Amino acid sequence: MANSSSSHAAPQMTPQPHSAEILENPLQTYLLGIIISICGNILISISLNIQKYAHVRQSQRGSKPYYTSVMWWCGVALMGVGELGNFAAYGFAPASLIAPLGCVSVIASAVISVVFLKETVRASDIVGGTLAITGTYVLVTFAPHTSTHITAHLVQYYAVSWHFLLYLFLEIVVFCILLYVYKRRNVKHIIIVMLLVALLASQTVISVKAVSGMITESIKGQLQLIYPIFYVMLVIMIATCAFQIKFLNQAMKMFDATEVVPINFVFFTASAIVAGIVFYQEFEGLALLNIFMFLFGCLLSFLGVFLIARNRPKIKQQDPNFLAMDKIPRRGHTDKVQPEATTYGSLAAKLMCNRAGQTDDS
Repeated sequence: MANSSSSHAAPQMTPQPHSAEILENPLQTYLLGIIISICGNILISISLNIQKYAHVRQSQRGSKPYYTSVMWWCGVALMGVGELGNFAAYGFAPASLIAPLGCVSVIASAVISVVFLKETVRASDIVGGTLAITGTYVLVTFAPHTSTHITAHLVQYYAVSWHFLLYLFLEIVVFCILLYVYKRRNVKHIIIVMLLVALLASQTVISVKAVSGMITESIKGQLQLIYPIFYVMLVIMIATCAFQIKFLNQAMKMFDATEVVPINFVFFTASAIVAGIVFYQEFEGLALLNIFMFLFGCLLSFLGVFLIARNRPKIKQQDPNFLAMDKIPRRGHTDKVQPEATTYGSLAAKLMCNRAGQTDDS
């Protein structure tokens, strides 16, 4: 009787909080996260091309600002839905897998721009798209297929672990040094700006997965919104996203988009993978072959995105009703006055082209 009672009592023992939360992610849930992320990235690429088309059309008409266009607002709404999908995907699949799937947005954007915006297909687009698709398949196949059910107790346990505290300390030190070089020393190099964005993105990925995971668990019936750690992560998510946008806007003003897009993708993906490994321990127990093939898939995606974004032609539309000043016939002017008119005319033409290019890039 004693043995039987002890055998019945044994399963009722409470295990450690962190070990109780680490469960194998069902295949359906894992695939759901991948599908949501891919659909979200496709919606983002569609929205960007819709906004781009709205900018081009408004610049051709030259009558109203772009934000008065219904099409532009439709693109903004689609982008919101796509970003919401990416946010939700972090609650179903590992962060180290969701982040590299961002290359789907680059591939879809290139395809849409060729089909609908009539951009030319280059050999680098075909090669880059093939590499990116192959890399996506490889990293999805060999990515960690286990995840954790994110609860408030689990996030608190991870947040005070020694390896994360060491990682956070090193990240803060590097961020302060880069910010000092960027602001005080006035070193405006693209690598410095993109590293600042990547360091912020690392904390964004951690907080986004925590918030998304706790909301998912709350929907399933285990309320997590009553714990302070949820709101701490929510504040971190909002703050890091805001500063990321700030530094990205500065980078887009100083450098060309064909440089910013691939570098930002590589740095963001690398920081997200490191964050998933350090904070959520997503590579724990993963075979060495899987780790190697996963990183190889990421490398293929990086090369593909670089080839697609490299030297991408810009669509610059000029108002067809615009007439440069040097083309306006003048009467009664001497030859000494004509060079001045030509100078102002070429300046006006450059200003119009720059304005069209800015609306296209935005």
